Amino acid sequence: MDFLNGITILLIYELAGEAIKLILRLPIPGPVMGMILLFLTLLSQKSVANSVDFTSKVLLSHLSLLFVPAGVGVMVHFDQIRAEWLPISVTLLVSTVMTMATTAGIMLGTRRFVSRRSPKNVEV
Repeated sequence: MDFLNGITILLIYELAGEAIKLILRLPIPGPVMGMILLFLTLLSQKSVANSVDFTSKVLLSHLSLLFVPAGVGVMVHFDQIRAEWLPISVTLLVSTVMTMATTAGIMLGTRRFVSRRSPKNVEV
């Protein structure tokens, strides 16, 4: 019963995210908006309901199954991927480099911010 309660809660957040996206006409996918809502709720409660904890562990233990549809999609569109391999490869390379640079910049900025706020400038 914990799994059913947990998945219901997660789906309600996803539905709320879809509704907010449609009402406000946001360019963010509904499930992402739902995850943001769930994250904000978890931050405000500072604890996780047992049913959500159990359900998330079950879903994470079967995470590899969630990649099957993506793999099937790649195989279905293999001819298109083969025809457009260069722009796909360049996009993947550039986006990976940009993501790594952004992550490094945020990490360095956070590190400086934390070191300024600590009383003894202790290295974190």
